[in-house]
Amino acid sequence: MEVTVSGENVDQALRILKKKMQREGVYKDMKIHRRFEKPSVKKARKRTESLRRTRKLNRRRMAIEGY
Repeated sequence: MEVTVSGENVDQALRILKKKMQREGVYKDMKIHRRFEKPSVKKARKRTESLRRTRKLNRRRMAIEGY
């Protein structure tokens, strides 16, 4: 990941970097990998994340298609 600094505007470059990291899920991965996660807990977390994604996709489809 790369952010160019124009002039001496480091604060703006940091903001852009933070937004890019958040969009790519770096903060979420860091939070998950902070400690050891049991395989059963990991499996359950992935299952719930998958369910959330599919429900969100279905809601969007229903809104677009209308049925």
